[in-house]
Amino acid sequence: MLKLEQVRGGYGRTMVLHGVTFQVAPGQMVALVGPNAAGKSTVVRALTGRLPTLQGRITWQGRDVTHLRPRERARLVAVVPQNGAWPAHFTVAQTVLLGRTPYLPWWGAPRPADVAAARQALDALGLTALADRPLARLSGGERQRVLIARALAQDTPVLVLDEPTTYLDWRVQLEVLALARQRARAGLAVLAVLHDLNLAVRFADAVVLLQHGRVVAFGPPDRVLTPERVAQVYGVAVERLVHRGRLYLIPQGPVPATPGRIAEGQPQVWPVAQGQAPVGR
Repeated sequence: MLKLEQVRGGYGRTMVLHGVTFQVAPGQMVALVGPNAAGKSTVVRALTGRLPTLQGRITWQGRDVTHLRPRERARLVAVVPQNGAWPAHFTVAQTVLLGRTPYLPWWGAPRPADVAAARQALDALGLTALADRPLARLSGGERQRVLIARALAQDTPVLVLDEPTTYLDWRVQLEVLALARQRARAGLAVLAVLHDLNLAVRFADAVVLLQHGRVVAFGPPDRVLTPERVAQVYGVAVERLVHRGRLYLIPQGPVPATPGRIAEGQPQVWPVAQGQAPVGR
């Protein structure tokens, strides 16, 4: 499984992560949540080897991911970034085919298997009809779907989604996260950075709650996202409502925040069974 053990890291002398520890097993979808500046995107940078200062261990099946060459790491971890930047003249199909780069020989042309993987990813995201369209002619939501398709074409055992629902309307948000959950059920280890706590409750097997670069709690969504913990970490009062068997968090309004009160203590952790169904699903 993917394991982060006492990960500390940041930029120069500024430490952002302080002993982050959690794990994602094959078959699981884990949501990484927390307020702005909690360290969520810094965790993603650590996984991809783009964090200048890094201590601790990040392993996949016992292999230290941080010590791998970029090409090797790209065969293990595929990432959908927050703001992917690609040449505007690239077509949708060309961009998705870039996901096959870790498997191509130097200066080698895509093989039939690479083209087939790209086509499958295009079809999974409903992009086949847009395959020949330049990125410059796409909406923000369509470009986001292209980046997700590129990550799927990469065909890695670990899939990391950094705010994958950015620019997407409600329907596409649900479709994208349902697809991510489907890939997890097929055996991938999926880590998704999410801002919407209700999406985390609905789709994730487990939630990692970050505050000030520390893990506050890790476990099933209904155990982690209690009204008391949400109020203390986010400074927002919430009511938990179960409607037709599904749990929802209803924001009631801001409350006086207590920054660091939870994060400075020991994180609360509950076991998460592999393939465990999230609450309210």
